[in-house]
Amino acid sequence: MISSNTLILGIGNTLLTDEGAGIHALNLFQSYHPGLSNLTYVDGGTLSFTLAAYIEDCSNLIVFDAAEFKAPAGTVRAMAGEQMDAFLGAARRSPHEVGLLDLFDIARLTESLPVNRALIGIQPRSIEWGMSPTAPVQEALPAAVDEAENLLVKWGQLAATAVGSRVKVRARTGGWDYTLGRAL
Repeated sequence: MISSNTLILGIGNTLLTDEGAGIHALNLFQSYHPGLSNLTYVDGGTLSFTLAAYIEDCSNLIVFDAAEFKAPAGTVRAMAGEQMDAFLGAARRSPHEVGLLDLFDIARLTESLPVNRALIGIQPRSIEWGMSPTAPVQEALPAAVDEAENLLVKWGQLAATAVGSRVKVRARTGGWDYTLGRAL
């Protein structure tokens, strides 16, 4: 059974090129899955404590964010559960991790940390002024969405047919992603 308490949270500042990768990934994900009653989409911006209530009210959480992996720009990594916790607890690798870790600490204190939780990070190339991500990060957004879909299918929050239909749309349109306005 699919429950209605899954939060998809995008974090970032869209005025700083790749720093906004989490927001861009959230928007792309939402464009593929509009209006699903079991998912709540939140643009978390650069984080604030007001997001604690959203995190406390969900059982499943996926966070999209730019993250420093010391890898090539556009590298996507998904970390779930304790792996996510370890990443957040290590040296700062994202401008938002201290804030996200603080939000998780609040959820732990209230015994409401989501059981299913994951961070999908995208390695930035640049965080200079600019409203669009760099090419490697733009090209990585579909892979970040794929990671989120796979987790949601695994957690029973998204039907595999919803993912399959999106893949069929890509094939039917010759691999053109109309939400991004470019070839895949």
